[in-house]
Amino acid sequence: MKDPDECANIHEVREEIDIIDREVIEALSKRFQYVIAAARFKTSEANVRAADRFHDMLQQRREWAKESGLNPDVVENIYRDLVNYYIDEELKHYKSE
Repeated sequence: MKDPDECANIHEVREEIDIIDREVIEALSKRFQYVIAAARFKTSEANVRAADRFHDMLQQRREWAKESGLNPDVVENIYRDLVNYYIDEELKHYKSE
């Protein structure tokens, strides 16, 4: 991968962004596999939803966003949507076991 300042044109910038986006999607897929694995250890729907963990996780992601120079509100919204999707999927697996 090139550093952003090494890109000679918009085409190279877009290629690098596509590479990063692919890596992000692959990481989200791997994260999803762990979410499904977690369903094996849950004893109730409340444990799957884990409201306290959800809140703490969002706060941690906000901190990480600030440390990385990103808008914490945007990062929180991304994770809120993502994790709510994962919770719905985890509930399906929890109910099927």
